[in-house]
Amino acid sequence: MILTLVKRLWLIPVVLGGWELLAISLENPYLPAPSVIVTRTYEMWFSGPYILTEEAVDNFVPSLVRVVGAWSLAVVVGVALGVALGRISWLADFVQPLVEFGRAVPPPVMLPVFLVLFQMGTQVQVATIVFGIVWPILLNSIDGARSLDHLKVDTAAVFGVPAPLRLFRIILPAAAPKIFAGLRLSVSLALILMVISELKGSTEGIGYLLSLANSNADMPAIWSGVLVLGVLGFVLNSLFLMVERRVLSWHRDAHRLA
Repeated sequence: MILTLVKRLWLIPVVLGGWELLAISLENPYLPAPSVIVTRTYEMWFSGPYILTEEAVDNFVPSLVRVVGAWSLAVVVGVALGVALGRISWLADFVQPLVEFGRAVPPPVMLPVFLVLFQMGTQVQVATIVFGIVWPILLNSIDGARSLDHLKVDTAAVFGVPAPLRLFRIILPAAAPKIFAGLRLSVSLALILMVISELKGSTEGIGYLLSLANSNADMPAIWSGVLVLGVLGFVLNSLFLMVERRVLSWHRDAHRLA
């Protein structure tokens, strides 16, 4: 096990060591050494009486709540609408042009619109994140619902299986692999949009701290924010992969048997 970890992680200390030497030799204020970044991260985030500092609690927690809440809302909307469009052809013909238009709009462009429509604060951030991440979920849900075996659905209908039971026992399990592919894309995209939405029109959050550090030309604080975002993204992605492996275990087993 130790040997496996060494094989996977050996590049990290090499890169950090090279970065440290390069930063010391260049003495460039825009490229602080990793040791300086780690020290600044500890001061900003982990030097409080209960590990986390007051600044970390006031900014990290709101960002985490926003990204998880917005992602959950986008999952509900994207999967529900995607399965409906994938199974109801006349509805898909009616809505498809709007879907194609919406997915072509860059999410950051909508930020000024949301600032006008909603009150400055959480509503703007949630709207920006949901608008940006709902498209990969929606499109993959449509594709998954359309590509399932029609014989199974038709057979269940002939035998009088109720529509809700067909949905949860046949349609959703068959579409799950493609739905999860869209969910995986949306996790990293949600973090990006969280930061973008907090850079403008926000008085709290990781993006707000990055904006504040940029205004103060505090480069170690900027790199510290980047480090925290990287760790947060890694943790969220790892948790999602654990859930995905558990939920789709039957799918991998079926491929092995095939």
